[in-house]
Amino acid sequence: MTRLSWVALSVAAIMLAPCERGVAQDSLSQAVRIGLRYDPGSKPGVLVLRVPGANGDSIRAILQRDFDYGDRINVVAADEAGFPDAPTAGRNGNYPVYARLGALALVQATPTAAGLHVAVHDVAQAKVARVKDFPLSGAPNSREWRMAVHAISDELELWITGVRGIAATRIAYVQGKQGSRLYVVDSDGAFPTPVGDHAGALSPSWHPRGTHIAYSLVSSRGCCQIFIADLATGSARQIAAVGNGLNTTPVFAPDAAVIVYTHGEESGTDLFATTAFERGPARRITVGRGTDNTTPAFSPDGRRLAFTSGRLGHPEIYISDADGTNAELLTSYSFGDQNYRANPDWSPDGRLIAFQAQQTDGRFQLNTISLRDRSVKQLTSEGSNEDASWAPDSRHLIFSSTRTGTKQLFVIDSESGRWRQLTRNGGVRLPAWSPPLAR
Repeated sequence: MTRLSWVALSVAAIMLAPCERGVAQDSLSQAVRIGLRYDPGSKPGVLVLRVPGANGDSIRAILQRDFDYGDRINVVAADEAGFPDAPTAGRNGNYPVYARLGALALVQATPTAAGLHVAVHDVAQAKVARVKDFPLSGAPNSREWRMAVHAISDELELWITGVRGIAATRIAYVQGKQGSRLYVVDSDGAFPTPVGDHAGALSPSWHPRGTHIAYSLVSSRGCCQIFIADLATGSARQIAAVGNGLNTTPVFAPDAAVIVYTHGEESGTDLFATTAFERGPARRITVGRGTDNTTPAFSPDGRRLAFTSGRLGHPEIYISDADGTNAELLTSYSFGDQNYRANPDWSPDGRLIAFQAQQTDGRFQLNTISLRDRSVKQLTSEGSNEDASWAPDSRHLIFSSTRTGTKQLFVIDSESGRWRQLTRNGGVRLPAWSPPLAR
């Protein structure tokens, strides 16, 4: 079911009941920041050496898993303890051994009083390419501590591949049907944590800096209102400008000053905009004349909107200027589906829009469409797959799927098609991927 379908069902249910840069080749790839030479289209082999100390095994496991989940690095499986001449102070180690294992780089992390000292070795040149001291906060293996380690992984991935990793992020989602609750989980599936105490939450959306989450809330009277949760304080407040009736699918503009949302009363729904943190009037964006216009998604520069509209008699994806003008059809009929395309999400790099299309068997599958040439790529085929949300790297997507029998969240690499399961509890839907939360 689409976001709007879930809202309608819920409403009805309630109404019814420090280092130098390497050789400069930045025009091609930032990976040369540490001097590595490899084909930018390949996955460089990286060996994470054994980390000493009481929490070393946890640190090493998190770094390895983060690199693996990022899909840009080939984690070399080898145990540093088996190599007595590993790089240490005053000794370079046997780099040819690591080269034969397929490692282009070694990651050597050493705990310090304040955090972690990390050195990245260039195996081909048999030298340390870059070092940095990273802080670690919180008790070992706590949520805060693990997020700090994720942030280290992300920066190391930037050094090696030229693209920052996505480990230091979280996913917002709702769980349950009637009385659904809002949750946030780390990008590796750890620490699923409820946000607030509201039952009936739907359609979460992240603030551009990851400090707040906007969502809609189904009340006991059957209408929906927009709330903003402050993740630092745990408090939530209702946006005053929205009217009665159906108010859902809120999304922050990239400047965080405005929220665009879906509003409907008796016939059809339209997009409206209002100020996010100050009192101000609501401004109508679309004029649907009884049709449904819903699920807005901003372009990265905030100048355009993608949204779902039924103005042709069936749902399709449209794009328009941010004020609703110059609307144009983005998707069109494709053999093999049911003329039902909905729930767009604009990639952070601005190149693609993800959406779901209903097939002839009634199931939804995820697709991307290029803004350059309108070419469409289908990403999924197993189960029913809905509500895709882009990761900050514009490569990975989080989505809900029935492929294991119950609705769960999964992450897919849009380039390779590789996927992994994120949640295990069932009844999970409407995910939203956060921006980077730690640097």
